[in-house]
Amino acid sequence: MILREHAEQQFAEELEALKKVDDRPCPPNWILSPWAVATYLLGGKLENGFVVSPKYIGNRRLIEIAVATLTTDRALLLYGVPGTAKSWVSEHLAAAVCGQSTLLIQGTAGTSEEAIRYGWNYAQLLSKGPSIDAVVPSPLMRGMEIGKIVRVEELTRIPAEVQDTLITVLSEKLLPIPELNDEIQAQGGFNLIATANNRDKGVNELSSALKRRFNTVILPLPAHLDEEVEIVDKRVKELGRALELPAEPALAEIRRVVTIFRELRNGVTENGKTKVKSPTATLSTAEAISVVNNGLSLAAHFGDGVLKAPDLASSLIGAVVKDPVQDSLVWREYLETVVKERSGWKDLYRSCRELS
Repeated sequence: MILREHAEQQFAEELEALKKVDDRPCPPNWILSPWAVATYLLGGKLENGFVVSPKYIGNRRLIEIAVATLTTDRALLLYGVPGTAKSWVSEHLAAAVCGQSTLLIQGTAGTSEEAIRYGWNYAQLLSKGPSIDAVVPSPLMRGMEIGKIVRVEELTRIPAEVQDTLITVLSEKLLPIPELNDEIQAQGGFNLIATANNRDKGVNELSSALKRRFNTVILPLPAHLDEEVEIVDKRVKELGRALELPAEPALAEIRRVVTIFRELRNGVTENGKTKVKSPTATLSTAEAISVVNNGLSLAAHFGDGVLKAPDLASSLIGAVVKDPVQDSLVWREYLETVVKERSGWKDLYRSCRELS
């Protein structure tokens, strides 16, 4: 069993349904038109009655801008705090545009220039000398050769001098191979989607020269409680099916987790009456999904299969308390002033108090 299918595998039926009804013009090497790509991301009902599920729940205009950017010679930078679905949107955009989301460079502090440009098969290099056969293409080189979308995850985690390797590719649409006195020219359909955040430690700011090569779309955290609850509920159900967890998420428990995250994140309760301190953690939508998913696992394997407060407590505390000194104080104060006093939350208060 595949633990996690690629977007183009998981939603192959939807992509095929969109192809059948899509009669709008497509840019070179795109499998869908920009309209169909946006419909795939945002969901909707097609003329033949087929329902496309939404992959992104939020501002429609942001997705339209992102798709429109990919039709130009500008690269796309999805920017925002951790957990705002940047990687998720990046993967689904690539799947819908070119049917392949696997041309991926994962940015880390150890990402080298070779990982972005190309490497060498040293056995070939030693036996035959420098030649095109000895070149080991990177995902970027392969994407340029076949005209596909290339994804760069966590661009700001890559050292600054390595980031700037992309400048020539994005400006000139070519990748020089000076060792062979040769170059790779990008085919139609090639473009780059990068994701970045500026909140985590270890972030390397982009140079102004590199920033100018991107059109930046900032993905915000969900604006409303109901919107965030819907996102968490949808993703938890999808993950539960993929992991075959014999438990169903409880919407009331999801709402409590999301409410706690939003209040601690915003520094005020949802009704606006009580100010609270914020912890050092980001408390993103992605972390809320993780908390509920861990709770479901506990309920499924060590409980009665019904998600309850004790199943959520340990993961909830782990998500909030990243700094054992500062965050512990913030969490205890929030427990005593907000959770304890809230009607219908006594079970969650007791469960968290026992572990705190």
